[in-house]
Amino acid sequence: MGRWREPPPRSAKYITAAGYKRLNEELKYLWKVKRPEVTQSVKEAAAQGDRSENAEYIYGKKQLREIDRRVRYLAKRLEDMSVVDRLPDDRSHVYFGAWVTVCDEADRTFCYRIVGPDEIDDQPGYISVDSPMARQLLKKSVGDEITLQKPDGQEIWYEVLQIDYRPEPDS
Repeated sequence: MGRWREPPPRSAKYITAAGYKRLNEELKYLWKVKRPEVTQSVKEAAAQGDRSENAEYIYGKKQLREIDRRVRYLAKRLEDMSVVDRLPDDRSHVYFGAWVTVCDEADRTFCYRIVGPDEIDDQPGYISVDSPMARQLLKKSVGDEITLQKPDGQEIWYEVLQIDYRPEPDS
């Protein structure tokens, strides 16, 4: 068997203004603060002599590779992003950036915000616009129902209770 793997599906290129700001700040921090610190520690470890058994040097080089990989990814990703910073004209339907309150079969309510795939890691209630639930919710209005299939084959339905477009919190 070869090493070739099917590339992952391309993720959406949309991002909220707050998400863009957060990723841009991470890029600046890595490039202006973290990388110079690690470079200096590698330089100091290299001055100690034998690099083949110098754990600080080996770990520092590994850290530099990880930082450089993340910097390349962020720079390329931010370049291709489309920042969605305005509210839609029709706020009665679900679009990117909406807060959607849904109710499931057991009358449990959940509130989700539809955001770009790069924003979901640190915010509770955020779901990627690429997720099956978000794809089902897009363009729905209050009272509409969606059906999702669980991995075990069972279907679960949700009803849209509320659609809200809140202003971005200042970070």
